[in-house]
Amino acid sequence: MHNLLGRTIAGFIFLICLLGLLLFGVAWTLNFWQAWIYLIIFASSSAIITIYLWKKDTKLLERRVNAGPAAEKEIYQKFIQSLASIAFIGIFILAALDHRFFWSHISIYSVIVGDILVIFGFFIVYLVFKENTYTAATIEIAKSQKVISTGPYSVVRHPMYSGAFILLLGTPLALGTWWAFIACVVIIFVIILRLLDEEKFLTKNLKGYKKYSEKVKYHLVPFVW
Repeated sequence: MHNLLGRTIAGFIFLICLLGLLLFGVAWTLNFWQAWIYLIIFASSSAIITIYLWKKDTKLLERRVNAGPAAEKEIYQKFIQSLASIAFIGIFILAALDHRFFWSHISIYSVIVGDILVIFGFFIVYLVFKENTYTAATIEIAKSQKVISTGPYSVVRHPMYSGAFILLLGTPLALGTWWAFIACVVIIFVIILRLLDEEKFLTKNLKGYKKYSEKVKYHLVPFVW
């Protein structure tokens, strides 16, 4: 348990420091109020969810800590995760460059909308974690795992990705940039590739998933796809 706590805290600190370094380092200024607010929202939301998992579901927390390209077992998923990581970093680099060279002109109201989307995205992720203890960061089937069809899973098959989708779309606005949407498009494309590959895996390996997918029609966005 102490090892899990240490890894969780270390991973959290590393991520927040990395985002701060990318934003303020590339922008070459600390006078970037959009970035400060974003980091506060991102860090506090992540911390709240992490504390919840630590108190309520340490097994899920451990599944989430084991993340990234190195944790994936399939070569294709290693490639997908690597591409997603690069594109994710790209969002913050482009946002910082935009702030430094004044490429975009975004109103404060748009920034506020972006912050709200980020919070809402995290909230959906929280609902997913609350509903499904098997939400691993890698594509795998745990022992005794069963199909979850309640809560957000009754609306779309992959609500975790839906939350990430909203969070990602809100990030460029929250950081006051249009250009970072370029990297967002790449990540969304990667999410769709991962989602489709995961569905093939689950249909083949998780009992009842095919029937569930026939009942819940939408993959990611309700009434759209």
